[in-house]
Amino acid sequence: MEEPTIITQELINEWYKPRTANSHKGDYGRALLVAGSKGMMGAALLSAKACMRSGVGLLTVRVPECGYDILQTGIPEAKCDTDLCPTHHTHIEIPSGTEVIGIGPGLSQHAQTQSMLADFLTQWKGALVLDADALNILSLHKEWLDLLPAGTILTPHPGEMQRLGNDPRMLVEKHGLIVVLKGHHTQIFTPNGNYLNTLHGNPGMAVGGSGDVLTGIILALLAQHYPAHQAACMGVWLHALAADLALRDHNSHESLLPSDIIAHLGEAFSFAYC
Repeated sequence: MEEPTIITQELINEWYKPRTANSHKGDYGRALLVAGSKGMMGAALLSAKACMRSGVGLLTVRVPECGYDILQTGIPEAKCDTDLCPTHHTHIEIPSGTEVIGIGPGLSQHAQTQSMLADFLTQWKGALVLDADALNILSLHKEWLDLLPAGTILTPHPGEMQRLGNDPRMLVEKHGLIVVLKGHHTQIFTPNGNYLNTLHGNPGMAVGGSGDVLTGIILALLAQHYPAHQAACMGVWLHALAADLALRDHNSHESLLPSDIIAHLGEAFSFAYC
């Protein structure tokens, strides 16, 4: 494999779009996050918090009924919509005006949830980011990859990538997707043949929940109308840089938590507009 293009601060500075003084929440996108299941509501909460900390204008989080109190208490800045099922997702209701959708963190692979995803993919043609159990469901029904809108962002870790086919370039070339392969110096593969990564990041990110945070960041950037390849690259860079900044304060890889990454997103964004 050829050497990747490194995502530099200079490149991020070129892409970054500062807010204008007279802007309002509608200027920064309406996003829907479909996440969580019984016992996995932390994933939904982490992803939602990261999305809100990354500048989305309006966020609705759709969760099973068991997640309502958790979301309303844990992230009051987001709207919360509930599936009538108490434990898992059975269908998706898309709020009016929704521009981008993220699906997957803590989702579960329940049979009803699989049917929900199939129905959704036959209808939605807009910006989309898929993570975690949404990817695991796709790996069980690879024919559904043909339903994904061009430019859809997939964010697998190596195990999920192996289940999807083990070759990110094939997915990118065959289906017109963007693959964010998470790991040491996360790699981004884009439909135009670009292969990029970042030199930021550290072993403290190797903990459950870090990927949920990345999904929320990318979803927010898509909502703010960054092109999909920029949203993926900026999301990876901000996520990794925030983790490095958090490590500075927490002193050890072992003590780093995904919530620490979220807490340092503001400082990471400050480098975007230097």
